[in-house]
Amino acid sequence: MSTPKAYLEHVAIWVKDIHWHIRFFGEVLGMTMREVDGTQDAPRQFWTLGGMQFIHAPEHDGPEGRLAHLGVMCEDLEAALRAAQRFGATEMPQGRNWLRLPDGLALELIQAKPASCVSQALAINPRAEA
Repeated sequence: MSTPKAYLEHVAIWVKDIHWHIRFFGEVLGMTMREVDGTQDAPRQFWTLGGMQFIHAPEHDGPEGRLAHLGVMCEDLEAALRAAQRFGATEMPQGRNWLRLPDGLALELIQAKPASCVSQALAINPRAEA
């Protein structure tokens, strides 16, 4: 059996001031909008090109930090879900592709389309010298 391939597509974090985070990641790192839930004036969630997802949660004060979940792009979602069962991952209410790991970490597994883009993404070494 071959090991399913995947890459981290986005990291979702709860933020108290979503507008500050949008400005910071845009102006400092050039991460522009990929998608918005709500309006740009009053976003509930905001995704950047570059893999960040901000979830507006002004009341969040959890001692565990602000990580909401990791979004992982899978070459073969079904194979990854089968493999995750062996590790005690459990399905979350959001759907069968949302998994809670035994230590509490939440994962959103996403089927890549086309599946070959996962191998292409994994072949890129951004630290390699040109």
